[in-house]
Amino acid sequence: MTAYTPIELMACVASHQLEDGKIVGVGTGLPMIAGLLAQKTHAPNLIIFFEAGSMAPIVPTLPISVGDSRCVHKALAATGLAGIMETGQRGMIDYAFLGGAEVDMYGNLNSTVIGDHDNPVTRLPGSGGANDFGSLAWRTIIIARHDKAKLPERVSFITTPGFIDGPGARERAGLPKGTGPYKVITNLALMGFDERTCRMKLLSVHPGITVQQVIENTGFELIVPEQVTTSPEPTDEELRRLKEIDPTGMIIGK
Repeated sequence: MTAYTPIELMACVASHQLEDGKIVGVGTGLPMIAGLLAQKTHAPNLIIFFEAGSMAPIVPTLPISVGDSRCVHKALAATGLAGIMETGQRGMIDYAFLGGAEVDMYGNLNSTVIGDHDNPVTRLPGSGGANDFGSLAWRTIIIARHDKAKLPERVSFITTPGFIDGPGARERAGLPKGTGPYKVITNLALMGFDERTCRMKLLSVHPGITVQQVIENTGFELIVPEQVTTSPEPTDEELRRLKEIDPTGMIIGK
């Protein structure tokens, strides 16, 4: 097995969550890498929607951001942010990839402020299209660094709603039934959400990581089943494809 980095492992684990023939909305960074990797491996018919408005492009080389002209190369349509979000309103986006400064036990994301809203410790960029993606896509996949600061019991501010405060809360807020957080991928583990309580639960630990390490680096009581698997290591083929997608190491590193 070829040596790999934590970010390469995260990219592979993220790509495994995407199914052939589905539509995924992605932003800049690792979500873009994961979507392109899925297309080049197990999901050749995966349809990528870039947040800035491109629908189903054939990307020639890795774009710097979702606003890069390469994002519209041979695309079916080049609309805008509003066009992508309208597609989400019509229930056509199966998966959305999101990140944030904080993600809590119910999958709520914060990318607005750390601390009190009116007198914050840190003011962050804000939502962009994250609220729309997380509200309207059928399944939201979250990528985050795993530590207690990033995974607190409650986020300082809900920029993007997860399951808010538990079962039924999304529906009470007027969000489409059946939507919500699906998976959380970190540098330590893969998590999902318990169907009954809507709380985050551990699914697998990454190679070399223990369940105890995951628990110690989580700021809330994580649901831990009796059987926890180990995430598969990247294959040589996946690592080769990652180098093709990001030859300069812009996102995955050199």
